[in-house]
Amino acid sequence: MTEKSKAETKKPKTAGAAKKKAGKAEVSPTNGSRALVRRGGRTILVTGGTGFLGSHLVRQLVEADLGPVRVMASRIPQELRHLGVEELAGSVTEPEDVRRAVEGVDRIFHLAGRVDRDDSQPRPMYALHVEGTRLLCGAAREAKVKTFVLASSSGTVAVTRDGEEIPDEDYPQPLDIIARWPYYASKYYQERTALQEFTGDGRRLVMLNPSLLLGPGDDRLTSTQVVLDFMARKIPSTPGGGLSFCDVRDVAAAFIAALEKGRHGERYLLGSANWTFPDFFGRLSRLAKVEPPRLALPGKFAVAGAKFLGAFYADRKAASPVQTGAVEMAEFFWYLNASKAVRELGFDPRDPAVTLNDTVRYVRENFLGAGAF
Repeated sequence: MTEKSKAETKKPKTAGAAKKKAGKAEVSPTNGSRALVRRGGRTILVTGGTGFLGSHLVRQLVEADLGPVRVMASRIPQELRHLGVEELAGSVTEPEDVRRAVEGVDRIFHLAGRVDRDDSQPRPMYALHVEGTRLLCGAAREAKVKTFVLASSSGTVAVTRDGEEIPDEDYPQPLDIIARWPYYASKYYQERTALQEFTGDGRRLVMLNPSLLLGPGDDRLTSTQVVLDFMARKIPSTPGGGLSFCDVRDVAAAFIAALEKGRHGERYLLGSANWTFPDFFGRLSRLAKVEPPRLALPGKFAVAGAKFLGAFYADRKAASPVQTGAVEMAEFFWYLNASKAVRELGFDPRDPAVTLNDTVRYVRENFLGAGAF
């Protein structure tokens, strides 16, 4: 398999990421720290604003000075508080929390979600992704919100068995593959729910579908666990599939661009590189100075081995060191064509090598120690 180029498309010269306007720094009356405090205008709501993508998006929104920003989450970390955002503790699965969240709001970024490759507990993901989205869309209609930007996943459309095709947004959704894993199935139904619930009367729903997010700042390891596992030599063999990834900072900029440029009911795939796992591990090996796995098992044996380990540890009421779902996913090809986002949103992803280097540096300094390797 030859290496695929960035986003499988030649990028036109575009405006790139959303334009940013510097806000005036003032002393926040609530905490005394220097913060960018916004006054006037209707509020932008960000659900899931403390996650990997959400924290980058909130920072870029504040820097762009597009209006007051409200973050809905169970708690707000200190590094976001100093930005002067409004905090709202709550969950998108609770009707009263959602009603309070949308008061005075005219734009919503819905990022709240749960990334989990364990297929044993689908209900929590369905409740959050589908029922939570239904509640939020209904409350948004009542509050006369006009723009709703939904964070979905490239995995609702861009996944194949052999990697010979590079799906774009018009590719038939591979339901037989998606249905294997509760996470992607719930994201598929989340999109359908949003399309049904947020339409008409001048409303605009835009769906963004990023691939694997890499870059600095993933303190919960929701996306960059694979890089940590590689650097810690916890990956025993090289999978036979391929992946797409993109820089979280570029994805956050694309979300902001979607506020003005995204078309109603449209999906936008976001990715910067389509690589086989041998290519991916080879690049990581050179950056991290860690040898890649020497073993490469046929897919059916790798999956069978993961299932055996899962059953072995389950009998002993212990957690398996290997997630069967993750092993199975790695035998598929998650390539995508991001030319639509480049053309319509000005998506301008940086060199994938820069993203990988920044990810390795962040993981080493925050999880392995600066002197590791």
